[in-house]
Amino acid sequence: MTIAPAILAPYVDDIAFAAEEKPAATPAEFIDQLGTAARNLGHFAGINGAEDLETAATYLTDAMEAKGAKRKTLLGQAVKYLKDTADMVDEYRLMV
Repeated sequence: MTIAPAILAPYVDDIAFAAEEKPAATPAEFIDQLGTAARNLGHFAGINGAEDLETAATYLTDAMEAKGAKRKTLLGQAVKYLKDTADMVDEYRLMV
């Protein structure tokens, strides 16, 4: 199963920038990039909230295996943790 691209689309480019990779083409690639982006933003750049990307990755991983209402709930939780992505990446862009 795959996650609807429409849910991830607003975040793909920013996460790819923070992960220093090409934009993810699959949900699995996006989840991998979330971990790299969290490390780059949090550990290396010291940007507050970067740990939220790791939490979003956990919810997305679980959502990939879920069905129905549970999947929808997990996707919703992931999106909540991605809400500050643009602000964090904008801050990162000023540093690099």
